Amino acid sequence: MSALRDALSDLPDAVFADLLESESAYLLVIDVPGATGETVDARTEGNRLDIEARRAKDVPTDFEYVSEERSLFLDVELPLPPDVEADGISGTVDRGVLELTLPKMTETATESIPIEDA
Repeated sequence: MSALRDALSDLPDAVFADLLESESAYLLVIDVPGATGETVDARTEGNRLDIEARRAKDVPTDFEYVSEERSLFLDVELPLPPDVEADGISGTVDRGVLELTLPKMTETATESIPIEDA
C-alpha cells in the first residue's frame, strides 16, 4: 500500500484524495468536482489503476474567460496494492466525490488433506 500512498502524495496540489483501509478493503476517495458517473472512467491494467474524469463548464454566452484555474480533466495512474482483488473493484460518484472500493484478496481457507497408509 505504501506505493499507492506515495503516488497519492505526488498528485498535483489541486487534486484532493484520501485513502482509508479496513480489514477487507481500501477506500480511495478523490474529489472530482463537476464530474458524473458518465464522465468518469476508472479501469485496471495489470497492477495499475487508471482514472480519468472530466467536467463540462457552462460559460454564459455574454462572458469569456479572463482567467481559468479550474481543471477540466483529471488523468491519474496509480499503483494497485499487491493484495487488491482487481476484479472486485467498485466505484460511485456522488456530488463530485469519487469513491473506489478496492477489496483485498481473501485468504484461502486451509483444509487438512487426509493421508492414508498405502
